[in-house]
Amino acid sequence: MKIISEFKQFAMRGNVVDLAVGVIIGGAFGKIITSLVEDIIMPPIGAILGGVNFSDLKIILKQEVGEAVAVTWNYGTFLQTAVSFLIIAFSIFMMIKGINALRLKKEEPAKPVEVPNQEKLLMEIRDLLKNK
Repeated sequence: MKIISEFKQFAMRGNVVDLAVGVIIGGAFGKIITSLVEDIIMPPIGAILGGVNFSDLKIILKQEVGEAVAVTWNYGTFLQTAVSFLIIAFSIFMMIKGINALRLKKEEPAKPVEVPNQEKLLMEIRDLLKNK
């Protein structure tokens, strides 16, 4: 029973819930970016390069023989994935940069104003005169 209560305490922490929400939103965001790259960005780039479909770009390492499947090196798919990664990384960078900017705008605690030496001496003299 102790393990169950410890797990419940762990699972209900704010950080764990925030992490779970982040993973779910990140997964959905990844799918959106994948679609953006595959369906919106790469087709015009392929058209500019002479009608290239990046998902079809591959090097055949071993031909298909009988029932044996061909062995290919799918570098076009890798390029699409790399572009997706760059867009996601840039988006996360911009989001974190914005969050950090908001954190810096919060009021910093005011530092105590340093009293000049002349005033310190005058306050000491005042205090000495009061005590006499």
